[in-house]
Amino acid sequence: MAVTGERPRREAERPRGASDLGARVLIAIPAAAYAIFIVVQGGAVFALGIYVLGVVALGELYMLMGRVRPAALAGFLTLGGMIAAALYGEPRHVLMVLAAAFPVTFFLALLRPRREHVSWAIAATLFGALWIGIAMVHAVFLRETPHGDGLVIDVLVATFVGDAFAYFGGRLYGRTLLAPRISPGKTLEGLVAGVAGGTLAFWFAGLYQDWLTGPDALLMGALVAIAAPVGDLFESLIKRDLDVKDTGRFFGAHGGVLDRLDALLFTIVVGYYAALALGYA
Repeated sequence: MAVTGERPRREAERPRGASDLGARVLIAIPAAAYAIFIVVQGGAVFALGIYVLGVVALGELYMLMGRVRPAALAGFLTLGGMIAAALYGEPRHVLMVLAAAFPVTFFLALLRPRREHVSWAIAATLFGALWIGIAMVHAVFLRETPHGDGLVIDVLVATFVGDAFAYFGGRLYGRTLLAPRISPGKTLEGLVAGVAGGTLAFWFAGLYQDWLTGPDALLMGALVAIAAPVGDLFESLIKRDLDVKDTGRFFGAHGGVLDRLDALLFTIVVGYYAALALGYA
């Protein structure tokens, strides 16, 4: 997810212009329909829906880290346990699942025919479960608040509209590199456009929610919009370390599920705590 914008590149790694926009729209339509359906349904449907996305994202990450052979089953079980605990239990139950993840990962790692890189395998397994699982837990927390459906939609709108603003802002005006050692294509101009667009998108979505005040919507939108590029750069750092361009091919030339969720894994957490601080959760 290019939340901070990208500068035009000469290499033909991905289509640009109208064809690129068309591909993004084709991806966005079914993804938006899926998101709206599970958010509106809430409860177990929402939990199952995000678990499916989480499993795919975890699978992509574990595939990239395949050299150390992470205990993928342990990661999938931990993710499912965390989401279930968030939905049906209390925060302490999420911690119980995390505590159980260590012995579960240990025992599943023992099933490996060889012990090479077993420490790295355990670390990779739990890293993925924490990175993706904590965000999924907070997504459940946010959806279960009194106005959870609207708040989750607001965070989604702010994140993905901010992404679009950053993309086009970076393409049109990008001159100043933001983090060349992490993601050389991202620019400061794209960052500013993304934060502005995401903030206004959250505020605009809030106009249709009489329980959300304008100032609160702007503040929450700004916090979410600022968190988005941090999540994007976090994933970019991981990909650069693993020497890959995308985490997968689920969306064809536009990458994998983890590439689409990278910013959201941070914004959903910030959105929950912003809602909590302002009295909406």
